[in-house]
Amino acid sequence: MNDTPPPSFYGQSDPDERPTSAFGPAPGSHPAPPPAATEKRRGRGGFAAAVVTASLLLGGAAGLGGAAAYDAWYDEDAPASSNVATRTSPVVDQGEAPAEAGSVQEVASAVLPSVVKIDVLSSQGAGSGSGIILSDDGTILTNNHVVEGAGAGGSISVGFEDGTRADATVLGTDPLTDTAVIRADDVSGLTPATLGQSGNVAVGQQVVAIGSPFGLDATVTSGIVSALERPVNVGSDSEGNATTYPAIQTDAAINPGNSGGPLVDMTGSVVGINSSIRTASSSTQGGAGSIGLGFSIPIDEVMPIVDQMIAGETPTHARLGITVSDASVPADAQPGDPVQPTGETGARVGEVTDGSTAGEAGLESGDVITRVEDSPIESADDLVATVRSYRPGDEVTVTYTRDGEESTADLTLDSDAEGATS
Repeated sequence: MNDTPPPSFYGQSDPDERPTSAFGPAPGSHPAPPPAATEKRRGRGGFAAAVVTASLLLGGAAGLGGAAAYDAWYDEDAPASSNVATRTSPVVDQGEAPAEAGSVQEVASAVLPSVVKIDVLSSQGAGSGSGIILSDDGTILTNNHVVEGAGAGGSISVGFEDGTRADATVLGTDPLTDTAVIRADDVSGLTPATLGQSGNVAVGQQVVAIGSPFGLDATVTSGIVSALERPVNVGSDSEGNATTYPAIQTDAAINPGNSGGPLVDMTGSVVGINSSIRTASSSTQGGAGSIGLGFSIPIDEVMPIVDQMIAGETPTHARLGITVSDASVPADAQPGDPVQPTGETGARVGEVTDGSTAGEAGLESGDVITRVEDSPIESADDLVATVRSYRPGDEVTVTYTRDGEESTADLTLDSDAEGATS
């Protein structure tokens, strides 16, 4: 069993989060007198950037304290007169830096008008995330975990690049893919994002992430695609179905509040929806920051579901009609027991639903699925994420082992439209 904690959601920022360091002396501190010298050192003060007002004020005070100490120090030591000429750096107006073709600057300029900050008020408190404009009249794509708190008497408001704001309502949500669509009220003339194809993304290519980490709207970060089809499990819905998707992994800095914002390629086309991060902490919620392991939902996989939500339909997903567990864990292992790995990889079949496509294809409890089409399956999450990348009705070839013998089965994927699925 994989004992690494799952990636954390980052749709809501933590109001108790504080910066870990500050620059500049604290208010009221007195630096030691400078050593005797003909050339005096220049003092440096500053303040730490922070998210909440209290921290900004603390940082500002530290900077002011440093400046005050600098002035007192040099007023006392300054000679009565000096014949040394004072020279200052020239100030020039260099003009606005032109954006180079294909640069991060050019991408940011093109995409920023299509990204919004989403603020949610609910009975649990306040949180914020990001969203991607899909239509000029206010259809916006985001994560389910960003807006789910607004379901019970909460409210949603959207902030646009030009500083205007609008209330918004939820058009549809899909916990299994962690996506949602909202509509901003009474808006027009917005700039829809350009949607790309995540199937064209390659490991190592440069990408840009845009969103509102820790509430800091219109933040741009860049990096590369670190991996593709990374199975990411971020929990389950109310019926126990896993929220798992085959993620694009990136080292572009992604933090709490980036949720729902776009991951774009260097043409400015959206290839993913930033959704989760891996942290060094065991916590699965909020406060920890980026360590270069961010995960985005591939846009190709979710657009059919997004179209269903926009049309007012209930999203549907492909399924095999089975329950699965990691083949590396003994089938009879009990929660809390020490586990001796089996040495196998794959997804072990548990229950097979009567009449399901897996049952009709001959799969049985105890079989270990090792491949779907050309995608290797190393765990239960691998299988769920891979099947979720297809649509109901798609035909696939499943490779599995039974009693050490490898077999294949051709089947047509079921739909969960008529009930819950595993």
